[in-house]
Amino acid sequence: MPSVCFYFEVHQPYRLKPYGALQVGRDHAYFDEKLNAEVLRKVANKCYLPANESMLRLIERTEGRFRISYAVTGVAIEQMKRYAPEVLDSFVRLAKTGAVEFVAETYYHSLAALYDKEEYREQIDLEMKLIKSEFGQTPRVFRNTELIYNDEIGQFISDLGFEAMLIEGADDILDWRSPNFVYRVADRETRLLAKNYKLSDDIAFRFSNQAWGEYPLTADKFAGWVHGHSGAGDVINLFMDYETFGEHQWRETGIFEFLEHLPDLLFTHPHWDILTPSQVIDRYPALGELSFHRTVSWADEARDISAWRGNAMQQRALTEIYALGSAIKRRNNSHLLALWRRLQTSDHFYYMATKSASDAEVHDYFSPYEGPYDAFIHYMNVMKDLNLSVLAPAEKRIRL
Repeated sequence: MPSVCFYFEVHQPYRLKPYGALQVGRDHAYFDEKLNAEVLRKVANKCYLPANESMLRLIERTEGRFRISYAVTGVAIEQMKRYAPEVLDSFVRLAKTGAVEFVAETYYHSLAALYDKEEYREQIDLEMKLIKSEFGQTPRVFRNTELIYNDEIGQFISDLGFEAMLIEGADDILDWRSPNFVYRVADRETRLLAKNYKLSDDIAFRFSNQAWGEYPLTADKFAGWVHGHSGAGDVINLFMDYETFGEHQWRETGIFEFLEHLPDLLFTHPHWDILTPSQVIDRYPALGELSFHRTVSWADEARDISAWRGNAMQQRALTEIYALGSAIKRRNNSHLLALWRRLQTSDHFYYMATKSASDAEVHDYFSPYEGPYDAFIHYMNVMKDLNLSVLAPAEKRIRL
């Protein structure tokens, strides 16, 4: 029986305020609290609340046959509690249905996997504790920041005890293989679920594109594409940002109507069902190992890590923030540690990307700055102040 697996990423960074050179040494409040509150509440009203209502209604209408999974970052949950607690309440209601699985990721949505494995483990531990306390689940499945993956990361996550990882179904990695099967981490038993990026991106990126040859995308048409894989795979993994519903694709595009009708249309084919990631690995065996000759992600056309460290600005910023780790942790100051970790969030470096064409459009869409150079200057000014603060007397207080 072939299956569909829905996974949604829920994340909101702490955005930095414009931070000039004259503020260094004087202003230790780095984040734009007003903007962060505005963005969280806007996305809550356009996406999180109406999408969660739709998901709950679909679960109830199908008596739990419609199942979904989320990764919700710690920094997103922190901001929900602060600015829109009703959003977190709505995720808790979904968790109680028994049809929703929460997968783990890094609490701070960081790139620690590439720079500091001990910090990486600590952020995963923080996220695991948060998911248990907020949703009552202990994740079996892991999703790394932006689906960044290579064999070393997979083996590290496997050794932590996770039973599966979500990954990007990059063509050059899969080669002749299909993303619609379960695979294994190289030299480990941990399973890999590969995103079917074509079908996922048809919803996430192309849904409202009137220049697309398949526009308009109806639920009936999409279900037909899914059913067309009958006999050619075990599971269609549809992975996307949750903000696809209502924020990236506005309500006016018909995205909520599409979501409302899709499950019933998928179920019209008697051999298809919808599973969570844990249910997928419980049902389907791995076809074999999948080894990676490069580091992949789900970002940009290249599906690599150039979105975060493709230029000298990004590389310098990343080197400097991770170089502070030992000094920060020696302070034994929980507020300073949280501040340092918020500055690790991958979005800061994403805003510094100097991409072109369609990639640049996506980066610009998310960035709160005029351009990548502004993002770099503000970040490095913050880093300069943070260095001064770290080197200052231990009793100096840092205001978050």
